[in-house]
Amino acid sequence: MSIEVKNISYTYMAKTPFERKALENVTLTIEKGEFVAIIGHTGSGKSTLAEHLNGLLVPSTGEVCVDGVNLKGKGNDVRLAKHKVGIVFQYPEHQIFAETIYEDIAFGPRNSGKAEKEVEIQVRNAMQFVGLDYDLFAQRSPFQLSGGQMRRVAIAGVIAMEPDYLIMDEPSAGLDPVSRDAIFTQLMAVFKKRDIAVILITHSMEEAAQYADRLLVMSKGQIAIDGKTSEVFKEQRGTLQEVGLDVPESIKLTDLLCAKGLKIEGQALTKEQLVEYIKKAKGWS
Repeated sequence: MSIEVKNISYTYMAKTPFERKALENVTLTIEKGEFVAIIGHTGSGKSTLAEHLNGLLVPSTGEVCVDGVNLKGKGNDVRLAKHKVGIVFQYPEHQIFAETIYEDIAFGPRNSGKAEKEVEIQVRNAMQFVGLDYDLFAQRSPFQLSGGQMRRVAIAGVIAMEPDYLIMDEPSAGLDPVSRDAIFTQLMAVFKKRDIAVILITHSMEEAAQYADRLLVMSKGQIAIDGKTSEVFKEQRGTLQEVGLDVPESIKLTDLLCAKGLKIEGQALTKEQLVEYIKKAKGWS
């Protein structure tokens, strides 16, 4: 069970004066059960790559296969393969359109041919996953919600499709810290309970370090680094800096404390880890 990207390239507005190559010879495999973060500057190809993973974009060359099915083909098997890959775009609340929260979340399952009884079950489960009480919110207008709640509705609409692979494009953009933490708490609950693959596109080194086991670093339409998150931040700092990225603040602070004489063992990828390392170094635990 995997998404296989085989040597794909993609050019926007090909054969026009505005031609721009967004991806070049990208090859990778994402297995079900992985949590992968894709990082890189704006224009590096992150979102373009994501839109190839469920067939929204068709590569100029190369192919993308989901569980062995080439998304460039046609037929029911291709349609079903595409439905296995859900994508939540940046600012997904802009995509909300229905009069009620129920109808917005039910759109995907209903459109895939589910019976109404099954649609209701999937809507209830999706709302539970994102922390929205069904009885309280199902018949409310989504346009009466806060920004964070609207984003939960948009995420629930994708979760209701029960994808095997979930792409999240900058899910915390524009959110306050409380709403951001709530989104990631819900995301991790889905990831752990259903053993899906999560592909997180983010500008935040902290989010990548805290949640992802694997890191893909993109630059100029290519994968510059592909490795275990802890190893990338520990061993690939030079390459990260070459593509204009950096390590999480917790690692920088660890370096600073070590330079001041505090003997910290290990590399703190998160604030929580750093606190524990400092306690241990000080003999407080």
